[in-house]
Amino acid sequence: MREPPTHVSDAELLGLARRLWAPDADHAEHLPVGFGAHHWRVEAGGRPILFATLDALGSRHTHDTLERAYAGAVALAGQGLEFVLASVPTSEGRLTAPVAGGALSAAPWYDGTTGDGPLTTPDEIAESAGFLARLHGAVPPDFLPQWAPLVPPDFADTLATTLSDPWETGPYGERARATLAEHLGEIGRWTASYHRLAELATRRPWVATHGEPHTRNQLRTATATYLVDWESLRLAPRERDFAALLDTGLGWLPDYGIDAPSWEMAELFDLEWRLDEIKQYAEWFRAPHTGTESDRVAIEGLVGELQRPDWRVPA
Repeated sequence: MREPPTHVSDAELLGLARRLWAPDADHAEHLPVGFGAHHWRVEAGGRPILFATLDALGSRHTHDTLERAYAGAVALAGQGLEFVLASVPTSEGRLTAPVAGGALSAAPWYDGTTGDGPLTTPDEIAESAGFLARLHGAVPPDFLPQWAPLVPPDFADTLATTLSDPWETGPYGERARATLAEHLGEIGRWTASYHRLAELATRRPWVATHGEPHTRNQLRTATATYLVDWESLRLAPRERDFAALLDTGLGWLPDYGIDAPSWEMAELFDLEWRLDEIKQYAEWFRAPHTGTESDRVAIEGLVGELQRPDWRVPA
């Protein structure tokens, strides 16, 4: 999130970091990065040592699913997947700690840069494809959370009910409501297709999947590239991880060591991304908001998901 949380201060975060991970930590600073979770840089002696994350709990995450996802990343790194940047256990031996209604975790700090999302160069494509081939070929820990549809079958009907009254909740409330109402028929059509394909997914092979392996979740250092943000780790059809490769505009890329996907499963996870974003943004703008930078990013995200073309099999 771009703005610091109102319920956890930098000083409180520093105290938690000292107790749970690094007794020598002496500074914590909220970072205006990412979307959906809060992040801090934790330092000791002027040197960054931890990247701390506070994940919200709710329909997407529970303490149990987050703990199992982060533990799964630790297990996969232990299998030799050196590109998995896994969380650091707390002093209590867990990967997460309950904090302010959420779950706090920490990964080692590595100096590096992240991307803007799309894969843009042949080297990025080849490297990402290699990561995914190895991840999908790994033995998945038997405690991994399993994928399940994120949006219910009655999503469009429920949304229609909420759209009947004005959203006088902030500067973007009415704009969000009007845009959603304009696309309500399409949302119903997308939801029906999503659940039809989700039923087909139960007959497919399932593997360990990251969920969002685009370049915003790739940390490039001077010596290596890592996949980060393993809260979304799930046992699922492998196509859950293919959006970034398919979005290169180069069609399917058989030269990069991955068998061609099921196009039905690729469509399923494109629909999931779109519908889950719409659902989250609808909840966002039905709630009070003030017009922050995060609000601006959210309204652009909502409009973008509603207006982008339907998914098509690459040429």
